[in-house]
Amino acid sequence: MKIAFVGKGGSGKTTLSSLFIRHLAANEAPVVAVDADINQHLGAALGLSEAEAAALPAMGAHLPLIKEYLRGSNPRIVSADTMIKTTPPGEGSRLLRVREDNPVYEACARPVPLDDGDVRLMATGPFTEADLGVSCYHSKVGAVELCLNHLVDGADEYVVVDMTAGSDSFASGLFTRFDMTFLVAEPTRKGVSVYRQYKEYARDFGVALKVVGNKVQGRDDLDFLREEVGEDLLVTVGHSDWVRAMEKGRPPRFELLEADNRMSLQALQDAADDSYAHRDWDRYTRQMVHFHLRNAESWGNAKTGADLASQVDPGFVLSEGLSAVQPA
Repeated sequence: MKIAFVGKGGSGKTTLSSLFIRHLAANEAPVVAVDADINQHLGAALGLSEAEAAALPAMGAHLPLIKEYLRGSNPRIVSADTMIKTTPPGEGSRLLRVREDNPVYEACARPVPLDDGDVRLMATGPFTEADLGVSCYHSKVGAVELCLNHLVDGADEYVVVDMTAGSDSFASGLFTRFDMTFLVAEPTRKGVSVYRQYKEYARDFGVALKVVGNKVQGRDDLDFLREEVGEDLLVTVGHSDWVRAMEKGRPPRFELLEADNRMSLQALQDAADDSYAHRDWDRYTRQMVHFHLRNAESWGNAKTGADLASQVDPGFVLSEGLSAVQPA
């Protein structure tokens, strides 16, 4: 399952995504975690020290390697330089699997030890002072989108992405790459404003969306969220002494997380697992191609000097039946 956590800044999106990752690890599920937020805090939320989090390799810095590996022997891609963030796979492309070892994971992923096992953590890399005025953050997440376009995941495997805050997630087709999107919302007007934006876009592209109410302190908060988001409200999360200790850098063992919050995390996993029955690889591939053609026409062709529409393999559909690595 490919799962995104979204929400406005300060909603608790990163905290909730880190708790969900810990929950999956406690259930012995294989997990690839990706920090795609402009503020890189997922590593720290998973227990890394500041130095360890800062030492995570930036996926954007390894984009040439990622492109060359994924290109494989695809005859429609004349060189890695002509690949952009939306380039879809085709016959001969190399694909990624959650459980495998490959050069992309070797360069970009690092194991993070949790109480109940390790997870792989990847990070887009922070927005640096050198980027100010010359680039936008969406260029940073291009490596994530390219990898997800080439990722084949199964029902019992999880890719969890902590997305950038607010509606910026819609600046690319990345928001369509997920089986389930969890929107973290506080019980305030600002807290549900991003939900309304996301709901509109999600409806247009068939994106599965559920709301996680965070910082819910009583019946009035719960009623407010139910009134504002209706049946999209999946679970709520209240105050947590465990989370407070984690934010101080002293998390207890995960098994000591409050029972109500553990039940909420299980409800998230159940909702994600249920979405597997609705997985549509044909639609997934069509959306991939849709955004690629849009990007090709608007800026990709001019930037690469190539006709990027010719990269589309009309007979190719990404699916679980494909080999993880196509013959080179």
